[in-house]
Amino acid sequence: MSAPLFEKVAFIGLGLIGSSLARVMIAENLATQIVASTRSKQTLEDAKALGLIQEGYSDPIEAVKGADLVVLALPVRATQKVLEAIQPYLSENVILTDVGSTKGNVVDAAKAVYGEHLPAGFVPGHPIAGAEHTGVHAGKVDLFANHKVILTPLPSSADWAVEKLIQLWQAAKAEVICMDVEKHDEVLAHTSHLPHLMAFNLVEQLANREDNLDIFRYAAGGFRDFSRIAASDPQMWHDIFFANKKAILNAVDGFEKQLKTLRQLIEDENSQALMGVLGHAQAARQHFNHMLANKPLMEKNKVTTQQFTILPGQKNFQGKFTVPGDKSVSHRSIMFGAIAEGTTHVTGFLEGEDALATLQAFRDMGVSIEGPKNGEVTIHGVGMHGLKAPASALYMGNSGTSMRLLAGMLSAQKFDSVMTGDASLSKRPMERIAKPLRAMGAHIQTTGERGTPPVSITGNQPLKGIQYDLPMASAQVKSGILLAGLWAEGETAVTEPEPTRDHSERMLRAFGYEVKTEGNRISLQGGGKLMATDIQVPSDISSAAFFMVGAAITEGSDVTLEAVGINPTRTGVIEILKQMGADLTVENERIAGGEPIADIRIRGTRTLKGIHMPEDQVPLAIDEFPALFIAAACAEGQTILTGAAELRVKESDRIQVMADGLKIMGIDCTPTDDGIIIEGKGKAGEWGAIFTGGEIESHHDHRIAMSFSMAGLRTSGEIKIVGTETVATSFPTFTALANQAGLTIQVSE
Repeated sequence: MSAPLFEKVAFIGLGLIGSSLARVMIAENLATQIVASTRSKQTLEDAKALGLIQEGYSDPIEAVKGADLVVLALPVRATQKVLEAIQPYLSENVILTDVGSTKGNVVDAAKAVYGEHLPAGFVPGHPIAGAEHTGVHAGKVDLFANHKVILTPLPSSADWAVEKLIQLWQAAKAEVICMDVEKHDEVLAHTSHLPHLMAFNLVEQLANREDNLDIFRYAAGGFRDFSRIAASDPQMWHDIFFANKKAILNAVDGFEKQLKTLRQLIEDENSQALMGVLGHAQAARQHFNHMLANKPLMEKNKVTTQQFTILPGQKNFQGKFTVPGDKSVSHRSIMFGAIAEGTTHVTGFLEGEDALATLQAFRDMGVSIEGPKNGEVTIHGVGMHGLKAPASALYMGNSGTSMRLLAGMLSAQKFDSVMTGDASLSKRPMERIAKPLRAMGAHIQTTGERGTPPVSITGNQPLKGIQYDLPMASAQVKSGILLAGLWAEGETAVTEPEPTRDHSERMLRAFGYEVKTEGNRISLQGGGKLMATDIQVPSDISSAAFFMVGAAITEGSDVTLEAVGINPTRTGVIEILKQMGADLTVENERIAGGEPIADIRIRGTRTLKGIHMPEDQVPLAIDEFPALFIAAACAEGQTILTGAAELRVKESDRIQVMADGLKIMGIDCTPTDDGIIIEGKGKAGEWGAIFTGGEIESHHDHRIAMSFSMAGLRTSGEIKIVGTETVATSFPTFTALANQAGLTIQVSE
């Protein structure tokens, strides 16, 4: 057993928080001795009887002697008086922390006692946890589990003290966040103190009505949920409201201003604007919940990730499926609808997290958007010059499309902006779009290391059209430049080394904006306008690709994928599978929303053959290669891919990550700078297991996770895929449809 973290811990105060932390220390063997000081003799006797402390004192001086950790678990307004008493008796290297919900006044109290030279072990803290009951008996060992604890280290705080407190709170299974004092008090004023103030105020308002008995008798669930926190300790909240007075009053002012806006919308019966506000609020709550789940908290803090387990066994793979809407078209429908004049209706919108990040960004820039609901979105366009400055950084989640295309649009706006992303997006290169935008006159900085996010853009910069030769085929970079060109003076033209997906060009034309395509040169004139239109989003061929490969490698399979987008810049996966010998037919071709669509039927009737994948198809299948690598492993003979260096800078280095996974599962393959060589294990007429199973690290790349899931159709052993939570970014229904088709995927945290 490892040595305890602390020799002697002294609690000053032992209510809910203190007694819960004491329980953690005992359960996790974190302290050799625990003592406490409180004014209540009964509390000390009860704490001893519960086995929480070895000794109890009425005088805090006796408690702190020889302690290497002192926890102030008392009312925040009593801090200075207690510190004055115990200061001469504290050990030199003691860690001094607290659990109060305001931090500025705790620091002020410490400065009143110590002056400006605060001790190195002083680290204020705030566990954001509570319960309906208080007191020493109410303590629970799991009170802090899956809750946040905010530490507010000061410039004087020593690293060793902070590190030990992080270890302590992590032992309580809490998420630890470090924040400066002023920021803490501001954030808590809005997220905790203001809601409590509002709850007390609402209950007081209703209690003073003559019909108060009926009000409370017929109160609905919403009132009960909201007013529950008005049952909190009045003395504690009285102290907090005074202790954090400045930040709380600012929060109240903001609330009153927003309430006044809502009141006016209701009075004016402004339906569109009211729907915009309510929809924005609803979406913001969902968006920020996801955003917080992806924020790195502390470097050493473990992040819970999802994993897939695919079970071996003979599989049938059959059925008719509609996969989610095309992500590329979904992104653009929001972007173009937002800056169009009039109202745009979208159907088939992909309600995955990437496309929702784009939607949220435009809501944050003042665009009124209704939905999404069952794939339907209504966008009330604000025109070319109607976007407003967002209140804070725009969070793009995992979406490189959102960040690169928006970089072009934001470069032309009157306001400054910052774009951030999750851990995966924060590693992706953004200089490839920043460089041409600078040539147009944009002031844009990639503030991460090696030209990665965050991306900061200075507004009010006049842009001029340029002729840009793309060094590497990229639809995102091309689109970002063309979008900046909408506001630029003169012509903006992009020449591609080979064709890439042309969704931006097609959709701009659908919105009435002229775009010229002459060979590999795409151009437009700045200064025009977009007119609202209706957009039907086709099913995403990138999502369909996993089912296409699954059916192609499975004996007796028969899968039809309905209304799939077959934009000629996206059909590389169809062409490559056909060249490998897949039994694949394209049926019922038609046009929807400017994009060609069709039903795709794949049957498992013959063994695939290894090929040298044609380089002219590489840009047309760039997102589908992870799935095609699984097909190549099941093919007879060698498959070679060249000319696909772009794969190394996707959500992960897809060449290396796929190669690592294939080797784990018994496939001989050699990654190269711009591709891979895969030795297929398939044999004509044989449909047995190809893969041995194993544990695969997806590096939180959704396409890696879904590709290795399809390997489960030909595996002799169980496949575990770690880091699959990002599958929801592009294909929220993936596991449900895959299991319906015949796979056995278990999802776990």
